[in-house]
Amino acid sequence: MHTQQRSTAVDAIRGLSLAGILMANMLIFQYGIFGKDELHYFQATALDQAVHNVLKIFVEGSFMPIFAFLFGYSMVMMRESLIAKGLKCGRSLFRRSVLLIALGALHSYYIWEGDILLFYGGVSFFLLLFVKRKPRTLLIWGTALLALMAAFSYGTAETTAEGTARMAAYVKKSIEVYGSGTYSEIMHFRLTEELPIDLPEWLLLLVFLITPLISAPMFLFGMAAAKRGRFLDPSAEIKRYVRGALLVPVALALKTACVLLGTGSAWNGPLTLLGGPLLGLGYVYLFALLYAVSPRKSAVIRAFEAVGRLSLTNYLMHSIVCVLIFYGFGLGLFGKLGVLPGALLAVVIYAALATGSLLWLKRFRSGPVERLLRVGTYWSWSGRPKAKAAPPPISDVRGQGPAAL
Repeated sequence: MHTQQRSTAVDAIRGLSLAGILMANMLIFQYGIFGKDELHYFQATALDQAVHNVLKIFVEGSFMPIFAFLFGYSMVMMRESLIAKGLKCGRSLFRRSVLLIALGALHSYYIWEGDILLFYGGVSFFLLLFVKRKPRTLLIWGTALLALMAAFSYGTAETTAEGTARMAAYVKKSIEVYGSGTYSEIMHFRLTEELPIDLPEWLLLLVFLITPLISAPMFLFGMAAAKRGRFLDPSAEIKRYVRGALLVPVALALKTACVLLGTGSAWNGPLTLLGGPLLGLGYVYLFALLYAVSPRKSAVIRAFEAVGRLSLTNYLMHSIVCVLIFYGFGLGLFGKLGVLPGALLAVVIYAALATGSLLWLKRFRSGPVERLLRVGTYWSWSGRPKAKAAPPPISDVRGQGPAAL
């Protein structure tokens, strides 16, 4: 077991994943969950379309899997740490899952509908089935599920004229509401407007049921990496990182083919479900390689580490900052900025949050949201697991001290 070390490399990788997540989510903040793939309703330029395709290949669908990988990793490390201290881990893991569900529900309801914490909290219960399994078992299950979901996604869904009209009406209304609506008007739109999904109800239910299985491979791969003690000593794993980084060109080829074939291709689903996670894994190993050979005092590395240590706080700050920029109750820039300026804005926001994270960690050991989560997880005001009480000494029959062993 590897419980006495905190991996600063994992902190840095988590910080990297948040950079990519912000870049990808910037499209949703700017255009909406459905509008981001319907840029023609926003009078998009050729440059907008080109940058959008670049983001689809290099960013979209590849950084959220990294976050999932690290979630599985941290779940195993937390369990092993508690066991090493002689503590039971079941209750702590359960409370952590419930708290993530509650936090995600509040985030998605009051701030932004693109939340992932609610899903991660829910999938934690599924992952409990695997937390005691051996690394080889986790890798087999992860690989099998990845292949199965890719095969299952093969095929096309015909878009009807009615579905196209419903999408157009929804996106056009979202432009008006998000761009100039009040907070209550935007809330009402999100909660009551019928979604423009042109799928039968039985298929929607099926997609909902298998969603945890689609995301499960990266969680399981992260759990396997933790059980094998990966990323605890980067300088000793350089050769492994080099081999893992070879996934990057392979996955980029898959995602490029997906963009070139277009959404009407039957291969779109398999290429997306394979290319996204594989590129995420490749990024993990490529960044770990750069981390292993870079100076530990590098400002860039320290910034990634700081963001990663305050990952929950920074994730929520992404939402707060961006809705104030794009929604009507803020600056009202919804659909007006452009894809490239939006990507550059993501870099600026990330740099500001990284600076804030570095300054915060000079005075505090963890972020405010992380502290609250730890307090609730361990049911302790200190945010640390309670030490197991030592049994009282066994006295001899005369009550004159511990009995001789």
